[in-house]
Amino acid sequence: MLGLGTWRMGEAASRRVAEVAAVRSAIAMGYRLIDTAEMYGEGGAETVVGEAVAGAIRAGEVTRDELFIVSKVYPHNASRKGTLAACDRSRSRLGLDHIDLYLLHWRGQYPLRETCSAMQALVADKCIAHWGVSNFDTDDMEQVLAVQNEPGAAHGDAMGCAANQVYYSLSARGPEFGLLPWQRAHRIALMAYSPIDQGALAAEPVLSAVGNRHRASAAQVALAWILAQDGVVAIPKAVRETHLRENLAAAEIELTAKDMAELQRRFPPPRRKTLLQVR
Repeated sequence: MLGLGTWRMGEAASRRVAEVAAVRSAIAMGYRLIDTAEMYGEGGAETVVGEAVAGAIRAGEVTRDELFIVSKVYPHNASRKGTLAACDRSRSRLGLDHIDLYLLHWRGQYPLRETCSAMQALVADKCIAHWGVSNFDTDDMEQVLAVQNEPGAAHGDAMGCAANQVYYSLSARGPEFGLLPWQRAHRIALMAYSPIDQGALAAEPVLSAVGNRHRASAAQVALAWILAQDGVVAIPKAVRETHLRENLAAAEIELTAKDMAELQRRFPPPRRKTLLQVR
């Protein structure tokens, strides 16, 4: 339920060694879910992840089956033919025969029917194990469900949309009004990117006060809160070893009813539908 995000990795050759080392360290610490995308560094982040994964497997630190690798296709590549080709390029950069979860990064110009058909073909060919979407709101998700359930569409547990990755944190609770309940009802996981609101919550006084009771930081409390939400996976990005360890330790924090009440008062849930944030 807690993974490693790699946004902004792979953008500069000067940081390549440090970034590979960071992902490798994360694996050694116990991270097993790694999220990336062809957009990140125009494939650079996938290459970073691929190098780190290959090194960890060679060293016997982890087996391929223990890892869950997520990547995403650009919307402008998401035609049926384009999705297949993009997946091949991503698998090559990652050095993997299959990707565990492959997502449409956001909705673009191509009909969902084309992209969903390509995703199902990739599952059938064992190029990916599961597929999903990112930055989709409830109405978009309903359209995905309608397309995947059309007569003639492929069916089976792995053939349907498995996840939707969206911006979600204590200070950005919009998905709770409609989208998250809908996904729970349809057993579709919600993956929360930027769960610390791109670091903004790391200095939040109320979170710090709650953290003091657990000998934890404000950022750890923000992560613990996300992880306490049913059906939600958190994928914070981190490079420094200290942050990697702190994020992993957040999974062990058990927030009390008092903690949750204080956080609820500081960050009340949405009372109406708002536009889904995309960052």
